[in-house]
Amino acid sequence: MTPRLADRLEEARRGRFVGRAAEIALFQSALTARELPFNLLYVFGPGGVGKTTLLDEFVHLGQQVGISRISLDARYVDPSPDGFLAALGLAMGLSSGQAPLPVLASQSERRLILVDTYELLTPLDNWLREVFLPQLPEQTLIVLAGRQPPSVSWRTDPGWQNLIRIVPLRNLTPDESRLYLTRRQIPSDQHRGVLAFTHGHPLALALIADAFVQRGELQFHAEAAPDIVQTLVERFVQKVPGPAHRAALEACALVRLTTEAILAELLATAEVHELFDWLQSLSFIESGTQGLFPHDLAREALAVELRWRNPDWYAELHRRARNYYAARLSQTRGYDQQRVLFDYVYLHRDSPLMRPYLDWQETGTSMPDVLRPGDQDLLRAMVTRYEGAESAHWLDFWFTRQPQGTVVYRDAEGRPFGFLTIVALHEIGPEERTEDPATRVTWRYLEQHAPLRSGEKAILFRFWMARDTYQDVSATQSLIFGRAAQQYLTTPNLAFSFFATADPTFWTPMFTHVDLPRLADADFEIAGRRYGVFAHDWRVTPPLAWLTLLGEREIATEIETTPPPTVVTAVVLSEPEFAEAVRRALRHFTRAEALRQNPLLRSRLVIERVGDSTKTADRLHTLQEVLREAAASLQQSPREAKLYQVLHHTYFAPAPTQERAAELLDLPFSTYRRHLAAGINRIVELLWQWEVGGGEK
Repeated sequence: MTPRLADRLEEARRGRFVGRAAEIALFQSALTARELPFNLLYVFGPGGVGKTTLLDEFVHLGQQVGISRISLDARYVDPSPDGFLAALGLAMGLSSGQAPLPVLASQSERRLILVDTYELLTPLDNWLREVFLPQLPEQTLIVLAGRQPPSVSWRTDPGWQNLIRIVPLRNLTPDESRLYLTRRQIPSDQHRGVLAFTHGHPLALALIADAFVQRGELQFHAEAAPDIVQTLVERFVQKVPGPAHRAALEACALVRLTTEAILAELLATAEVHELFDWLQSLSFIESGTQGLFPHDLAREALAVELRWRNPDWYAELHRRARNYYAARLSQTRGYDQQRVLFDYVYLHRDSPLMRPYLDWQETGTSMPDVLRPGDQDLLRAMVTRYEGAESAHWLDFWFTRQPQGTVVYRDAEGRPFGFLTIVALHEIGPEERTEDPATRVTWRYLEQHAPLRSGEKAILFRFWMARDTYQDVSATQSLIFGRAAQQYLTTPNLAFSFFATADPTFWTPMFTHVDLPRLADADFEIAGRRYGVFAHDWRVTPPLAWLTLLGEREIATEIETTPPPTVVTAVVLSEPEFAEAVRRALRHFTRAEALRQNPLLRSRLVIERVGDSTKTADRLHTLQEVLREAAASLQQSPREAKLYQVLHHTYFAPAPTQERAAELLDLPFSTYRRHLAAGINRIVELLWQWEVGGGEK
């Protein structure tokens, strides 16, 4: 057969593999034994120690003896039983709907299953140990690799004790390190300094080797360094081929996953193919099915170094990434949209205020579920445990009236480990508004301070909690907050949202930071316990402006509690006020100075279209475009096309007088005036629909 490029790539990668003799010997002893001496090899060690590289070597050894393998990277596996089985079926090449377990059970030959980054599958640990793995054929050898040692349950289970081998992975020995440096063609007179500097840490060795490849005149000494990886990354960045490569590396460190599309957006150039290939060639950059990502330690070091060295460029990259994700949010739905939202939230991982309030390591992209038979008793028990019987009564109240509003998070066995209940305030009747103390205060606030306009919606996040930690900071709480953000961004015509908490004092700094201030006159009591309510008017600061605000606060040097001057907040106009503003905008269409005073420049309609620009000229231009677009839409109807012609010659390309416009259209002046009034009314009607509908046409 003609040699493949993949063969050359594998040969080059394996040429750099050194050491791990004991681990390989243990693995080979299992591969070649008549009966497997153990079924599970559990490899663990800190980031950068070489777990992925060792798994690649295991794959090669299995291929040499003709054993088929299945490889999974937990970064791309939803940590649920269904998600794991779906990823397994995809790795096996099964067709949609074909279950992997029956296929595996039907095959008697020895098989190798490898799972990398296993620490991300912690929610599945019990299910894998007790449900999935026991169903595999006894000739299956499983390798799990992660940062943490196996849980106590693996080591104390009488059955698994005999079937598991636990291998802690350490740094390379001095001899192994020298061999690696030799294979990477590092000058021998540099070995001593490099070894003293890295102590055999594989990632550190790889970074130094990459730095030599980029520019060979490096001199290493055995000076002490508090953070080897950060120091090495700083040195490496100074030695990249050119400014474009440096910018690409910095962009890759900022975002969760790098593709050519987002790299082009961040670097403001379409010519990124070679830069992407260069990134992929670096030893501390890993490749996945959805893009490239730096090793965690390298990412952190790069981000810290960039933010300290060039905060303006850091802020600009942050802004470009926000714009990219904001556009993608409007183009995606369902799971894809949730993944994009997680990418967006990931930009805020370094926020000094947000970090204590979110479990960044476990937030992930687990899909929420709907309410299912049997859930109500379990959720009611949670509420009774933490809030008492009266609160549980109101949970049942909303189960009956809006069951679709409850979002459930499940453990490996499918049991709820947390939930969120969202009440659609705009759908409840007058009596229901006053029964539950929470809806009573929130509806009263709407009536007094922010009445809903026709077609607008308001929601209340009424109940939210984790089974074991209630409303404390946890992985479940982080998932719930992410779901809330998705609700803000995807609910059509959303005007107002409320978020109730049992400990408002604790949550006030975070909610204020994300522009959901506490409403002092909206607290409510149940069974003597006081709950606080946080809220946001989405007509004043629409979703895209809100995302911009969060981004500005993320890159600010100090925590802000009010919108920075770069964010334009909207005005909320009543329907009569809006109609009058449209009429004035038409009259002043060609008079920029007069148009500058029009409140439509701060309407939701204009702000959501203009994006994060704060220039009055951009908003003026956008308002003119909106007026033209609404008028042009009349041409789609033969009956209304004549109205467009009247509007065109009166406002957009105006005749000297209305009498002259009537002459140009060959219309009696009374008919012209009637058509003009009808055309204006249609423009007002269309723009009002777009305003309350969030730009939807």
